[in-house]
Amino acid sequence: MSTVLDEIIGGVREDLEDRRAKHPLEKVQELALSTAPALDAVCALRGDGQTVRIISEVKRSSPSKGVLGEIADPAELAVKYQRGGAAAISVLTEERRFGGSLEDLDAVRAHVSIPILRKDFIVDEYQIWEARAHGADLVLLIVAALEEDTLSAFLELAESLGMNALVEAHTSEEISIAQRVGAKIIGINVRNLKTLEVKNAHYAELAADLPESVIKVAESGVSGLSDVQNYAQAGADVVLIGETLVKSGDPEKTVREFSAVPHL
Repeated sequence: MSTVLDEIIGGVREDLEDRRAKHPLEKVQELALSTAPALDAVCALRGDGQTVRIISEVKRSSPSKGVLGEIADPAELAVKYQRGGAAAISVLTEERRFGGSLEDLDAVRAHVSIPILRKDFIVDEYQIWEARAHGADLVLLIVAALEEDTLSAFLELAESLGMNALVEAHTSEEISIAQRVGAKIIGINVRNLKTLEVKNAHYAELAADLPESVIKVAESGVSGLSDVQNYAQAGADVVLIGETLVKSGDPEKTVREFSAVPHL
C-alpha cells in the first residue's frame, strides 16, 4: 500500500525527468559551479546561542491543509522574514502538492542575504546540483526517502558544493542513520510523512538522542508562540515554521517574536 510520501516522490520523479530533458545535467553543473559561493548555514543557524533561531518558510500549500495563502510575491514575504530576524529562509520547490517552484527560489535568492533552504523531496543528485545552480545554501535530505548509502552520497555532494544539508528524521532509527552519515544539522519532523499525523510531543521524545554537537531543528506543529517555547525547552536550537507565518497578518512581527524565545 502506497503512502503519501510514496505518492509525492512519484510525482517528484516525473517532474524531475521533464526538467532534465530541458536542462541536461552538464549544463546545470556548469551553472552551479559558476554561481556565487554558498552562505554558511551552520554559522547562521547556531547564532549566538542565546535565542532560538527561526527558519521561515515560503509555502503556498500542503497535502494536509491545501492552499495556505496567496503568495503573490515570494521575495516580498522573504524580505519580511529577514527583517524580522529569520536565520534562514526555506523555499518549497515541489510543485504538485506544495505549489512551489524553482522560480520562487530564484526570486527569494535575489532579494535576501541570509541562507536559503531548497525544501523539496531530493531523490536524485541532479536536484542537488540544481539547488546550487539556483543559489540554495541548504538542501533537505529526508532519511525516510533515501537508502543510507544514497543519503551519505547526497550529503557528501551537497557539502562538496559548499552547501549544508538539513537531514530530516522521524524515528530513533532514522536519527541514528543521520548521525552515521555525519549530518551536522538534524531535523525532527513531528509530522508523519506517511500519514500526515502531527504529534508535537514526538520532538521531545526523539531529541534526547541528539548530541550537543548537532544543530537540532524542530519541524512542523507550530501554531503559536507556546509551541516555539515548548520546542526550545525540549532542546531545539532551530524551529522551522511555514503555515503559521504564511497565514500571519504580520509575518515580520511574528518572526521577531518567535526569534526572541530564549534558547535553553
